Amino acid sequence: QVQLVESGGGLVQAGGSLRLSCASSGGIFSVNSVGWYRQAPGKQRELVASMTTGGSTNYTDSVKGRFTISRGNTKNPVYLQMNSLKPEDSGVYFCTAELTTAGWRRRHYWGQGTQVTVSS
Repeated sequence: QVQLVESGGGLVQAGGSLRLSCASSGGIFSVNSVGWYRQAPGKQRELVASMTTGGSTNYTDSVKGRFTISRGNTKNPVYLQMNSLKPEDSGVYFCTAELTTAGWRRRHYWGQGTQVTVSS
């Protein structure tokens, strides 16, 4: 069973940095598109950053210039470098990856989320 687990979240002061990782388990042949979502208390879940298989990136406007998404490997398919963090960046961050598994089956998988709290 393929699973994704985020790590790297925590409490950080405004202006600080965090690097989120996403570890995978289970049989994975390749990593295709990847992304990060977040959900703040009382707010809708939003796409933070994504990267296509070809390397094209997309960021929500509020994080442009501060966050960088990168694709790793089958064991750690996606990372998110977050710099110049603001309190409004706080929330639960979820990694997602489109993975090819046994039988050339391609599906999106999600992590359980990691809490990021940015204090003033």
